[in-house]
Amino acid sequence: MTKYLISFPSAAMVLPEGDLQAVSDASHAVVQDAKDAGVWVFGGGIDESIPPVMVDGDGTVTAGTYPQTTQLEGGYSVLELPSREAALEWAAKFAVACRCAQEVRAFHFDPAS
Repeated sequence: MTKYLISFPSAAMVLPEGDLQAVSDASHAVVQDAKDAGVWVFGGGIDESIPPVMVDGDGTVTAGTYPQTTQLEGGYSVLELPSREAALEWAAKFAVACRCAQEVRAFHFDPAS
């Protein structure tokens, strides 16, 4: 089976004031459904209050990140699914729960993971 990344940027989730708890509850319900279905691998939101750093092969730590990933934030879920169609179905469930469109990407197959 293939692992799929289902995600959205923080800015995509525009909610009326007071709706955050309802969205949180709905998204946690979809996560529980994915766990119950045995397809959940990992998920969570990027903690935007902690700035990213780069770590070189010699252990040198530098503040910042790659220029193309300066906006890496939002919510992420990794599911292991039998098909792209199944990934699109789960993405639709997350889209309803989070009230925003979800991006779907497939990971390359790696027999060691």
